[in-house]
Amino acid sequence: MVANANLKALTDVGVSIWLDDLSRNRILSGGFDELIQEYGLVGATSNPTIFASALSKEPEYDEQFEELAKAGVTTDRAARIITTDDVRDAADIFRDVYEQTGGVDGRVSLEVDPRLAHDTDKTVAEAIDLWKAVDRPNLMVKIPATVAGLPAITKVIAEGISVNVTLIFSVERYKAVMDAYLAGLEQAKANGHDLASIESVASFFVSRVDTEIDKRLDAMQEGHPLRGQAAIANARLAYAAYQEVFSSERWKALQAEGARAQRPLWASTGVKDKSYSDTRYVDELAAPNTVNTMPESTLQATADHADVRGDLVSDTAEASQKVFDDLAAAGIDLDDVFTALETEGVDKFEKSWTELLGTVADRLG
Repeated sequence: MVANANLKALTDVGVSIWLDDLSRNRILSGGFDELIQEYGLVGATSNPTIFASALSKEPEYDEQFEELAKAGVTTDRAARIITTDDVRDAADIFRDVYEQTGGVDGRVSLEVDPRLAHDTDKTVAEAIDLWKAVDRPNLMVKIPATVAGLPAITKVIAEGISVNVTLIFSVERYKAVMDAYLAGLEQAKANGHDLASIESVASFFVSRVDTEIDKRLDAMQEGHPLRGQAAIANARLAYAAYQEVFSSERWKALQAEGARAQRPLWASTGVKDKSYSDTRYVDELAAPNTVNTMPESTLQATADHADVRGDLVSDTAEASQKVFDDLAAAGIDLDDVFTALETEGVDKFEKSWTELLGTVADRLG
């Protein structure tokens, strides 16, 4: 039972609340336990940027760095030992939630090396290695939705591994992700895996879409009337695509074998533009069978003053499409927007992973 009224209203709609943060301090201090008990938190995600920040600041890593340095472990190997240890410990904290929800929630995510984002085979190999290294059923391996990532998603799902598909910006790419997931389930069934044991989410990025499109609108006209409309419309169109795919005959055949739908996950829900409500990407995207992974500041804001008004996503495709038609008519090159966002996203995570490796190298001496 979620005590906070705003968060309860959100979960009553059908939203699973995950935290977009993971660090050793949060694990050891009881921070996760507190959020699970008081805020109804049912999962957590990590990414290279989150780990780069944690390893550069937190003294909780000092002892392990000393041990790894004495053992002569390489920088890359040390980084993977540390991050998989953190994710394994976090997965153990969420294990009760995992059991209570029948494996739907209680999930913790760990990303493949972002430098592999354009290499299918190496992504698959690393995903399998991470799954074995963490060795927890409630792990989700994060794979980016790049062109090379799509066949990797299928191959990893086919191995019976749960996947969090990340860095999705366009509805077109999202449809390809869902197709990759269904193909993976079909192969997993052929490989003899229990489909009910496989869980997946598709991380559809939100606030970055407004940031990029607003920047382009601002260059055209100060206070453009379409400002701030793109991200929510984009996510709502994605949800309509989700409803279509997961009511298809292809899906129903897999569902009859025990498969679970790949839930949309709203990522990047912290508001970048301070002129917008800090809970807008929570309030406006409440919908059944979705996940919202929030930075703690957004989670706290939601608990304090969210305006959850039920499902505001279903049956909004027509109005949302009009927003995109208007953006195109205004001269916004949407294909270029989504290409730029994906490139920026991969580059940002690769830079963060490089920074993480630099911190590890310095701490190892």
